[in-house]
Amino acid sequence: MTKEEEITLQKTACKVRMGVLTATHGAKAGHPGGSLSAADVFTYLYFKELNIDPKKPKMANRDRFVLSKGHTAPGLYAVLAYRGFFPVDDLPTLRHIDSYLQGHPNMDTVPGVDMSTGSLGQGISCACGMALGLKHQGSAARVYTLLGDGEIQEGQVWEALMFAAHYKLDNFCVIVDHNGLQIDGPNDVVMGLGSIPDKLRAFGLEVFQIDGHDFYAMEEALHAARQVKGKPSAIVMETTKGKGVSFMENQVGWHGKAPNDEEYAQGMAELNAALAELEAV
Repeated sequence: MTKEEEITLQKTACKVRMGVLTATHGAKAGHPGGSLSAADVFTYLYFKELNIDPKKPKMANRDRFVLSKGHTAPGLYAVLAYRGFFPVDDLPTLRHIDSYLQGHPNMDTVPGVDMSTGSLGQGISCACGMALGLKHQGSAARVYTLLGDGEIQEGQVWEALMFAAHYKLDNFCVIVDHNGLQIDGPNDVVMGLGSIPDKLRAFGLEVFQIDGHDFYAMEEALHAARQVKGKPSAIVMETTKGKGVSFMENQVGWHGKAPNDEEYAQGMAELNAALAELEAV
């Protein structure tokens, strides 16, 4: 990756964060915190990693992405919009009656969404099924799924990981957004997770641990994951919940709360300033 490519990704991620604020402010509801912590990986996947075509969202040989932590739909919608799957101007309709952009991803209404998700723990199971199905078809397509760290307290997640290892799904990459906070408080207080990388290795996955806001680290880890043969891979991303908006960063209260008018204005001002700084590089 060149420095110019990194700056372009940073600018795009900044716009994705603006999309998160715009969507949740328009809805007066939603989940900005985890959408912002994952904005960088959303950006890298959709603008660099995935074999996709916004003009042909159902093409057979596309890579698949499943947002297992479906409540962070504002982040997914923002990146899909900026990637060209639907108009950016539709983001403020999030959760409105009759809008196709509802609170959790719906594969029947939103172009670019490969699986309807929302009930935590179930998305990764669906992604495993996709990966196995693609292997049976002899497809070169890969499947990626993004989980929240609080989500992996669900037992179904570990059943899915056993399945992935048993069937040697080397076309499958699990990404964990490890921001340390969930809806009820810090993970370590609600239910301690211990060493996530060690647990994933014990379940038979090849594991990489990176700074989830570093595009160079992301590129290296995703490239390495593609080289893994005979077993699934996992990338544990260390992130900051609410990343990019000062008053939201590391604040559990922003897990599932929309910004009011004043907060929206402040957050957008911060992101516009960050974008202007990147434009000046």
